Amino acid sequence: MAAKKGQGDNRLRDQIQERRLFTRRTLLAGAGVLGLMGLLGARMGQLQVTGHQHYATMSQANRVRLVPIPPNRGLIHDRNGVLLADNRPTYQLMVIPEQIPDLDQTLEQLGSIIELDEADLKRFHNQRQRSRRFDAIPLKFRLNERDVAVFATNRHRFPGVEVEARLSRVYPEGEHAVHAIGHVGRINEQELARIDSARYRGSSHIGKSGAELQFEDLLHGHSGIERVEANALGRVIRQLERLDPNPGNDVYLTIDSRLQRVAEEVLGDWWGAVVALDTRNGDILALASQPSFDPNKFVHGIDRESFQALQGDPSRPLYNRAMRGQYPPGSTIKPFVALASLENNIRSAAERVFCPGFYTLPGVRHRWRCWQRRGHGHMNMQDSMVQSCDVYFYDTAYKLGIDRLQEYLGGFGFGQRTGSGIPGELPGVLPSREWKRAARGEGWYHGETLITGIGQGFFLTTPIQLAHATAVLANKGSAHPPRLIKRIHGNSNGEDRDLPPEELETHFTLKDPANWQRVVDSMVESIRGARGTARSIAPGLEYEVAGKTGTAQVFSLGQDEKYDADAIPRHLHDHALFNCFAPADDPRIAVAVVVENGGSGGAVAAPMARQVMDAWRAIERGEPIPRPDSPDEEAAEQADG
Repeated sequence: MAAKKGQGDNRLRDQIQERRLFTRRTLLAGAGVLGLMGLLGARMGQLQVTGHQHYATMSQANRVRLVPIPPNRGLIHDRNGVLLADNRPTYQLMVIPEQIPDLDQTLEQLGSIIELDEADLKRFHNQRQRSRRFDAIPLKFRLNERDVAVFATNRHRFPGVEVEARLSRVYPEGEHAVHAIGHVGRINEQELARIDSARYRGSSHIGKSGAELQFEDLLHGHSGIERVEANALGRVIRQLERLDPNPGNDVYLTIDSRLQRVAEEVLGDWWGAVVALDTRNGDILALASQPSFDPNKFVHGIDRESFQALQGDPSRPLYNRAMRGQYPPGSTIKPFVALASLENNIRSAAERVFCPGFYTLPGVRHRWRCWQRRGHGHMNMQDSMVQSCDVYFYDTAYKLGIDRLQEYLGGFGFGQRTGSGIPGELPGVLPSREWKRAARGEGWYHGETLITGIGQGFFLTTPIQLAHATAVLANKGSAHPPRLIKRIHGNSNGEDRDLPPEELETHFTLKDPANWQRVVDSMVESIRGARGTARSIAPGLEYEVAGKTGTAQVFSLGQDEKYDADAIPRHLHDHALFNCFAPADDPRIAVAVVVENGGSGGAVAAPMARQVMDAWRAIERGEPIPRPDSPDEEAAEQADG
């Protein structure tokens, strides 16, 4: 009985203890639940009350994003509508940094499936620093079909990365007229700092040279913007709002593609430039610089090896010789010097100067040689122009003096830019006392006046400058600045707008207007005359041409040295030049030709100009264009002044 009673008491005590334990655990569990519910409530209060505005904005931003829409770049045509710069669709890999949690990791993973080089990554990071986080930034241009397919398969792994089809610049004619058209390229860091970020939002390319750079404001247009709704993966679900971009304008250049092609073909393998201007309005009809290059290689970034090969090429294909090539003009300036002589009454057109083959200054033993070593004999103005007698012009320049010589030559535009507005044009050098003191820290010498009078020494001109000066002469003292744009087509409004030429500039009003004709007649005789230095182009010529040959030394000869083309390397041969206008009695075209190391203006440069003028005449008449050819190297060794 006692044992049973003890066991009952134990069971009673165990039940009481279990109830107490259960109660404590229940209370603890309840307190824990209440505590957790309090924390949850506090957090919900923070999210829904205190931070409502902040998180609502973030949620909306995750759902709705702004996508910039780049404008279509305007096209470039020649004056007759020939397409010179086009747009064609291509695929680009675009990245929106805001939608990517770990950008570095994403770029690394993208590089494992699509080839990304250092240039791609560097350009991307440079542009990212100047863009807003929600802007789409191009990571790689011109994806091939394999790249597009591989990315499509792995699209789910890369939120914030898209493949987009965009229009890309293409030059269908390749190297043709590239130094006039120019090319576009990717926007670099310096350009990002100066452009209007709103206007270029979403754009990746900009004009780099030629017309593409000069008319960038016309060609580019204005970006649009699109508000779209996207899911958690960044995929667009629907479009909410769209502001269409304004496309760039189409530009019609003054270049005639047919004449341009002739100018390029006559140069052939020679290094040099040909510029043809319409004397009536300043239109640049042809602007050829050889050698040339394919601008398509630059649109999406040329590889380092190819670019270094172009830069290291001794022929300098990237160099625009027509606008930036600075050459001694040689005897091509003699018509301008002759006009200055007549106007300043240095001598009459009939007065003769004896040429023994050299010229000396009083009290100076040095002899300045004529190109004709045996001399020309007695020369009047027309004879000296026809045969390009250096002695006649040595004496003329000496009597004019450097001050008047510089004043008259400067009036024709030498030593200054032409006003074409084409980027990169250089002014050349028209030497003077002031120029030499500033450039060399030295005084001026009479001997330097002599060689300036025949276009040598410090005197440098560009082909377009020489063509413009020739147009001023053809128009008897007046000319329009050269221009490269003729018409604009507005793609946003469909309107065509013809652009008038720049205002006619008056360079000279002569005391005796008859002096114009005296000089022009001498230039005509340089071609028609039996002893004219440009007589090689006279056979079969059905219209009058007024022109002047020039041969510019590349290096100086000693006092008694004689130029021997066979004994010196090709790169030291004289430059060949020719400037002219036609028809002589009613000028409509002015042409300047410079052939580096061509040797002879009469044998090399003048025939090139003749073919350009023949092509121009055929175009004007609606006739077939004669097939051009390039002078051979043997002809280059014929001498002239």
